Amino acid sequence: MGARSDDETVRRERDVFLRILELGAERDPRLFLDQALELFLELTGAQLGYLALSSSGAIDTPEFETSRGIDTQATSDVRRSISQGIIAAALSQGETIQTLSAFADGRFSDRPSVKRSQIGAVLCAPIGSLGVVYVQETRGGRPFPPDVEQYAALVARLLAPAARSVLADRAAVVTSDPTRPYRERLRLDDIVGRSAALANVFRHVGLVAPLDIDLLITGPSGTGKSQLARAIIANSRRAVGPFVEVNCAAVPEALFESELFGARRGAHSTAFHDTEGRVAAAEGGTLFLDEIAELSLSSQAKLLTLLQARTYQPLGAPAPRRADIRVIAATNSDLAHAVEEKRFREDLYYRLSVMPVDVPALAARSDDIAPLARHFCERAAERHGLGTIVLTRDAISACEAHDWPGNVRQLAHAIEAGAIRAAGSGRQSVHPSDVFPASQDAAVAETLGEATRAFQARYIRDVLTSVDWNVSEAARRLDVARSHLYTLIRTHDIRRER
Repeated sequence: MGARSDDETVRRERDVFLRILELGAERDPRLFLDQALELFLELTGAQLGYLALSSSGAIDTPEFETSRGIDTQATSDVRRSISQGIIAAALSQGETIQTLSAFADGRFSDRPSVKRSQIGAVLCAPIGSLGVVYVQETRGGRPFPPDVEQYAALVARLLAPAARSVLADRAAVVTSDPTRPYRERLRLDDIVGRSAALANVFRHVGLVAPLDIDLLITGPSGTGKSQLARAIIANSRRAVGPFVEVNCAAVPEALFESELFGARRGAHSTAFHDTEGRVAAAEGGTLFLDEIAELSLSSQAKLLTLLQARTYQPLGAPAPRRADIRVIAATNSDLAHAVEEKRFREDLYYRLSVMPVDVPALAARSDDIAPLARHFCERAAERHGLGTIVLTRDAISACEAHDWPGNVRQLAHAIEAGAIRAAGSGRQSVHPSDVFPASQDAAVAETLGEATRAFQARYIRDVLTSVDWNVSEAARRLDVARSHLYTLIRTHDIRRER
């Protein structure tokens, strides 16, 4: 019995070390966390667990975290307890700490989270200075075996270099993003992308946003000029003021003056009561004039007066009014060429284009296609209640290879339609044929290989869900090695629903 026990110990340790080596090769922080937490849960036999990592060492605000068997409220309780109690002790002392029963332990028994969750045995181990792993049993569960604390400390210590490597790789990816310096000091959260071309746009935003000057934003249709205008204002002193948008192409010439400046009752045949114009609505804020090249020369003259004198006169009003507004105009036309052809006033053009901001076509920022596509897929899934749905690598590659004459707007519509088609087919992954249904390649029926891969991904996801993402149990049911299952998870881009 003793020999067999020693052999079992050796095999167990060997398996643990092999698992740690496998983890050392993992570059995805989220997969690393999931696999590491699973290892600790298997090692301790715990029911519940939480693991967090932070390259700065600020574990109370982790960069990455994962949990198993813990609901959102309980996870929040665990995170809050990082600054106090057993987790704080483990971090400050740099050693593994456990209690046989938090519910009966005088140090923790009076905590609301302990009472609410009936927490039994708890074990907490620091992962170097980068993270912490916390596992627990509910009240009535058995305490951890005597050797578990020793093993947990060893595994946590051995995992620290791998964790450091994963976080360093992640930091390298982040620092390779040329938009990052601007995102750190400007409010640009709603603009997705990491290309050098987008970084150059952000540089211009940083220059013009604080200046209370009128602006001209140029760029092809569908590039997000309206969104950029809002970003500029979000970083200006007018951020809290109104943002009033006018599509100049949609306003008839005869109504432009009353639409912009307002009208007193009786000022014209349809003025049955006093109406407030867009300028008054934008008071203290911003007036955004989209498609400004569509204005007639007469309307351009009236707009020029507003820009030069900062006054306007509602139709039928006895006197002009002051206007405290910032004007941002946008166009997809070549205004310089329009000036040469006498279709656009030269003085208005120069008034607006003191510091113009040009938004490049999507073709000039191809590095942004993949993150944009993923963003639009997530947004479509949320908007239409599709659940977790992701783009396959082939779909992303197809998007990157595609010509997008309609730019970001066209990409957004194509991805949204693709996500809906995929969900309608009972799939949680979007394929090229979903995004490009009319293309010759996509019109070809799904090959046997594609159908097999789709079935495999769906089956693996179903098995993982049925065992609450216990990868070891899923591997046993699928009759594959655990390491191979992790490879399949990465290959099919299978993600756990949160």
